[in-house]
Amino acid sequence: MGNKQEELETCARLQGYDVIGITETWWDGSYDWSVGMEGHRLFRKDRQGRRGGGITLYVNDQLECMELHLGMEEELTESFWVRIKGRAGTGDTIVGVCYRPPDQEDQVDEDLCRQIQSESHSQALVLIGDFNHPDICWRDNAAGHKQYRRFLECVDDNFLLQVIEEPTRRGAMLDLVLTNKEGLAGDVKLKGSLGCSDHEMVEFKILRAARRAHSKLWKEEGPKTAG
Repeated sequence: MGNKQEELETCARLQGYDVIGITETWWDGSYDWSVGMEGHRLFRKDRQGRRGGGITLYVNDQLECMELHLGMEEELTESFWVRIKGRAGTGDTIVGVCYRPPDQEDQVDEDLCRQIQSESHSQALVLIGDFNHPDICWRDNAAGHKQYRRFLECVDDNFLLQVIEEPTRRGAMLDLVLTNKEGLAGDVKLKGSLGCSDHEMVEFKILRAARRAHSKLWKEEGPKTAG
């Protein structure tokens, strides 16, 4: 994030975002003093042992939330999961954030798939992040590369819907929003880049009136920042 932090805080304040997910933060312990955001609770997972990577989630501190722990499969994946308690009369929402490096090993991909399978049974799931699967055609539900096909199988087997329709980085759709209910994520917009980032910011609303997904076919009418 580096020098984008001030711009992020200004954007969050002006737009009134409740939930903000970020991938490739490149944070380590030297950033501990500078990454908090007034009015938001911070969840983060820095990459260990080498540079780059890292993910974080800011959640409005008026929302009751807690991080979930899924066991040993968390060790190698750059992902984490947070339960946000629903307001009166609404159910809880699980929000996952993931960064999948382009060179990720098959075993780590399998660990991520197991996490997705575990949380796909939640009442409401929103999984956001940079998955680095540029050659997946979501409209046709097709992919050439073995790892990309495996991810598609995971999404299909767990009845998830992918709701981004436009490229998010240099003509490729790397950043995804996956849900387990039709209509759960709506009003999706690409909002340009933050600072000198080459990825588009993704803005969407998490909607309460949604029904469980039973098919992973592309939804024309379907709607990594959530408001």
